[in-house]
Amino acid sequence: MKKKVRRVLYISQEISPYLPETELSLIARQLPEDIQQFGWETRIFMPKYGSVNERRNQLHEVIRLSGMNLIIDDTDHPLILKVASIQAARMQIYFIDNDEFFHRKSIACDEDGKEFRDNDERAIFFARSVMETVKKLRWTPDIIHCHGWISSLIPIYVKKAYNDDPFFKHSKVIWSLLNDDFQQPFRKEFAKKMKTGGMREKDIAPYKGKELDYLALSKLAIDFSDGISQITENANQQLIDYVEDTEKPFLHFKGKENYITHFAEFYDNLMQ
Repeated sequence: MKKKVRRVLYISQEISPYLPETELSLIARQLPEDIQQFGWETRIFMPKYGSVNERRNQLHEVIRLSGMNLIIDDTDHPLILKVASIQAARMQIYFIDNDEFFHRKSIACDEDGKEFRDNDERAIFFARSVMETVKKLRWTPDIIHCHGWISSLIPIYVKKAYNDDPFFKHSKVIWSLLNDDFQQPFRKEFAKKMKTGGMREKDIAPYKGKELDYLALSKLAIDFSDGISQITENANQQLIDYVEDTEKPFLHFKGKENYITHFAEFYDNLMQ
């Protein structure tokens, strides 16, 4: 009998070499490549920020997957999908693009260091765009591994809005603990804007009318994840304690030595 191909979808806030090297961008680049040696097939998504050089990195638009409009707070936002390849690693990187949300040069704040007020809508648009694009690709992930606050809504969308969708019904979601704190909370209208097809009123009720700061948003992601991985040593201790209290599968920070073996075992255990 032919062995079933196992698939892991990586959704990351930043990835090297498309953005400067950081602890997150490096692990988001290396983990998908290294996990392939254990028989996993990968796909990778990130936002197409204005600082990503399209010509140098040979990005091109995927016309058949572009053109969809996503409605947030009664406003249409067109999705543009672009793709690039890291040939040496046999990996394709999919970029979620939108003129309004992602043509800015930086990830979360302007040149004066002031965080973008619409980071909440950017996170909503990014998460929903990834989910809809994966469906169009007809590529069903066994594991969905999320890095960074901009992917924080993926867990609740998988478990609530898309829980009956055959593409995601059996997917296991992993949320990564990082050191990526932000200061400006998501606005009180956030829960209303987050609601989409398949998301019921009771799903968003705990967040309705509330501002969500970094801790609250991270706890939301943890609550709807099947497992948690700590990929930076100096992750927020309050969140580490919160994960341990949930008693969910938790891969603590392992450093660089044999790190990929730990992730492979973590994935396998979660699939069981």
